[in-house]
Amino acid sequence: MMRFAFRSRSPFGVVGFLVVMELGSGMLQGWFSPLLAAIGQQFSVSAGSLNWVNAMYMLVTVACVPILAKLGDMFGHKRLLVAAAALVAVGSLVVAFAPTFELFLLGRALQAPLAAFLPLEFAIVRSRDAKSASRNIGVLVGALTLGAAVGSLASGLLYASTQNLNVVLLFPAVFIALCVPVVIFLVPETTVRKKGRIDWAGAILLTAGLLATLTGISNGGAWGWLEARTLSLVLGGVAVLTLWVFVERRVENPLVDLSMLAKSGIGLPIVVSALFGAQTYGGQTASFLWLLSDPAREGYGLGLPPAGAGAIIVLYAIAAFAGTLLGERLARWVTPPRAVALAGVVAGVSFALMIIFSGSAAMFIGWMALGGLSAGVLLAVLPSIVVRNAPADSVGIASALFNTARTAAGAVAGAVFALVMSLFVTTRSVEGSTAVSSTPLSFFAVWGICLAISLALSALALRMRVAREPDTDETSTVESPTAEPIEER
Repeated sequence: MMRFAFRSRSPFGVVGFLVVMELGSGMLQGWFSPLLAAIGQQFSVSAGSLNWVNAMYMLVTVACVPILAKLGDMFGHKRLLVAAAALVAVGSLVVAFAPTFELFLLGRALQAPLAAFLPLEFAIVRSRDAKSASRNIGVLVGALTLGAAVGSLASGLLYASTQNLNVVLLFPAVFIALCVPVVIFLVPETTVRKKGRIDWAGAILLTAGLLATLTGISNGGAWGWLEARTLSLVLGGVAVLTLWVFVERRVENPLVDLSMLAKSGIGLPIVVSALFGAQTYGGQTASFLWLLSDPAREGYGLGLPPAGAGAIIVLYAIAAFAGTLLGERLARWVTPPRAVALAGVVAGVSFALMIIFSGSAAMFIGWMALGGLSAGVLLAVLPSIVVRNAPADSVGIASALFNTARTAAGAVAGAVFALVMSLFVTTRSVEGSTAVSSTPLSFFAVWGICLAISLALSALALRMRVAREPDTDETSTVESPTAEPIEER
């Protein structure tokens, strides 16, 4: 006898709960940047050590999200969403009350399942209403984007008014903790399951390979690219990932079905996602550094105060939020591949205009906002293509691979762009002493590479194929050839 999970009368109620949850997820992701200086003072750590506040979260995110999403495909996406939220809540409490910097970083690692919220939620909204999944995905991504802007602004204002870091860090912990019972009681479980056993060998190899490779690349600039530990981590990580591909092609129930990526039309959108992550996240550091740098002292930049740069970050996020609202409509007007290609061209234009008008603050900020708008469109349309193309029993892992590719490519691009900028330096005299600094050409080189990546993204997008949108709502009784509904044992 078959039993099916509880289904609420309205899918919009379910999506509403998830939107609030994703708004909180975005707030937590944007919560820490304004607090880095205060964290350094509280734990008496150097600026270099503070890089691990975000690096620890990012590295564990890349490793754990595919595993959590795959478990969701096998055991239920709501169940894993509850587990992920509980881990994030525990990690947030550890962060809020950590007596040492080491425990603080442990808490940041426990917060990494936060990035699994979206892939699991994508699977839930497709299961609830496949016909409106694209629109709902855009709303969820928009909530995440808006939440990041609100979080960055709110944490800074809250710390300025309280001067108590523990109190400020406790706010997201309370919010995420409240999300756990909301998901348990108000979000229905999906009913299609992936058959098979857990591929522990694949999970271990993928985690080890990604962690080693990204750790080596992220620290290559500080350690030295030809240092033994950098080369050992990068080359060793690549070797482990190669072994992972070999294993995945031979096990009966792989963590990632590599043949699925090609056959279902998921592989190319994931490649496009990686290019998107490289040009967006890799180029952001150079853009905001240009805003903050004093041209009288550095020889480049616009000399904006930190508060002004913070306001521009919020403006960029609002532009991206607007793009997420536009993305689904644009995809309906011109088809999803053309919407992605158009957004890529707009991103390329924004980088070109940032180079041309780099001396004008108003023009530079305007073209940055245009880039934010294009990023929002890509954030909304690309995952909807992945979710639509994915088999019903593999939505979680497909969405996770999309997110992981974007995050990992952004991290790699950030390290590579730092290397590029180090190639264009000059020696100047500052207050009687010599100093080595970047030149405007180093920034133009980064933006030029981002322009080329954006155009490559557009060209590949036109080759993507998209599954036909269902004429009727997909229900929990629809099964893929390799899926099974929940059975009452």
